[in-house]
Amino acid sequence: MAFKSLLGLALWPLARLADGPLTAAWRRLWSYARLRVALPSLDSSSVVLGMPELHGSRCIVLGRDLYLYPGLYLETQEAGRIEIGDGVVMSRGVHVVAFDRVSIGAGSMIGEYASLRDANHRHGDGIDLRHSGHEARPIRIGRNVWIGRGAVVLAGVEIGDGAVVGANAVVTRSVAAGQTVVGVPARPLLPRQAGEKA
Repeated sequence: MAFKSLLGLALWPLARLADGPLTAAWRRLWSYARLRVALPSLDSSSVVLGMPELHGSRCIVLGRDLYLYPGLYLETQEAGRIEIGDGVVMSRGVHVVAFDRVSIGAGSMIGEYASLRDANHRHGDGIDLRHSGHEARPIRIGRNVWIGRGAVVLAGVEIGDGAVVGANAVVTRSVAAGQTVVGVPARPLLPRQAGEKA
């Protein structure tokens, strides 16, 4: 027990140094440099708080002034392409998978652990699911869209400019510009009637 206490006292200054602002700045710089090597189109105006997990062909187009949190998962397969517009914020744990195309418009914000996937496995052909292939339809997220924490956006969905997707919603149909959708499956939030309490 005394050894653990002594070791803890000896390592305490290093632990404080490791959690300091200098370490955080170094981590951001290291993450940016690693992502820039993997995706040379990354602009110097972007902030990368942690190296995203990249899979597949890496056919990813990045805009300027991005804010990318740790734990992102970006995957492009077959002819898939991911396009991220200027000023997009992608929070911790966001998953984007493209077999066709996923485009995210400028100024949009994607909440923690949201998932955007433009493909589904084929099934029912007597082939095991793992080797059955995929059916893909593009996803288009407009400008200044806010997608809440844990939301899921599925193949073929278009979300119009300025729309809001509530936390944990599952979006199976397109969303009109300026509309707010919530629930499973996501449905438009109805405007309040005059005299209705909040």
